[in-house]
Amino acid sequence: MELFNNILYVSEASVPQEASLARAVSLAENNQANLSVLDVVPTVPTGLRMLPGGRAAQQLQEAMVNDRLQMLEALIEPYSKRLNIRLEVLVGTTFLKAIQSVVLNEYDLLVKPAENPSYNERLFGSDDMQLLRNCPCPVWLMPAGEQSGYANILAAIDLDPYMENVVNDDLNQQILALSSSLALFDLGTLHFVHAWEAPGELTVSIWNDSSSEASTDYVEGVRLRHESALLRFRDQLKERIGLDAYNHLAPQFHMRRGMPSQVIPEMTKKLQADLVIMGTVARTGIAGLLIGNTAESILEQVACSVLAIKPSGFVSPVKLPDSGRPLSG
Repeated sequence: MELFNNILYVSEASVPQEASLARAVSLAENNQANLSVLDVVPTVPTGLRMLPGGRAAQQLQEAMVNDRLQMLEALIEPYSKRLNIRLEVLVGTTFLKAIQSVVLNEYDLLVKPAENPSYNERLFGSDDMQLLRNCPCPVWLMPAGEQSGYANILAAIDLDPYMENVVNDDLNQQILALSSSLALFDLGTLHFVHAWEAPGELTVSIWNDSSSEASTDYVEGVRLRHESALLRFRDQLKERIGLDAYNHLAPQFHMRRGMPSQVIPEMTKKLQADLVIMGTVARTGIAGLLIGNTAESILEQVACSVLAIKPSGFVSPVKLPDSGRPLSG
């Protein structure tokens, strides 16, 4: 498994993170990739001229950075003989500094423990959501009880029933490659889930006198198109990874009618998925897109690890310091 070359682990001091760091180290070793660990401390207001003990704001800022660096050194110490891990502590807002670091250092994967804020029951916090929306590379968010291996991996795919070569869609390619590789490595069960809808059902029933029959025929036609697209995806997956690997993996395919924001969380619970792999940004011409509120609604309903992917060439609205230049992947 060599999917990544340069991995960034973003520390989250508010939660236990030994398990998520262990997973990041394992990913780096298995991919023969570089691993960096980043932490971000908040900015001390410059208006604070003097603090208790006669210390200035700048001294307090430096002390915060040094304290956090020592914490990171202790965190990675168990792996110091296995891997050369680069450490960095920056000052500012976590998601902004992390995204800027991704672009400046050309990271191809960002791993982070989920925030799990105490003020509500959501697994993912504000920095997490900002990373999911705006980070140009794949973002892997892990709960505190991260598993050492994944028994069930759910890959959410969007298939265009009018597209001949569905695997050539950019996001489908990435999801296919990552999910199959991870499932083979962890010896887990891989589930592909595709949600489909028949948005014109009501209109068809209004247009026709025999509304029930016409709408039924319409829905069945849409279903058959999506089923055909899923079968093509299955065949192309088999061709891509090879028959031996496909038979060993024995992936399962699920097609459910409904909105992705409902189908994916339901299937995640039903299959007891340990990891959900999904796209989070729209793809031109693809139906059933996971975008904006839809993706965030899904993320708010799952309690397992999430690997979120964006299309190649995604441009982040976050800008590099002092440049004003948007960040692209």
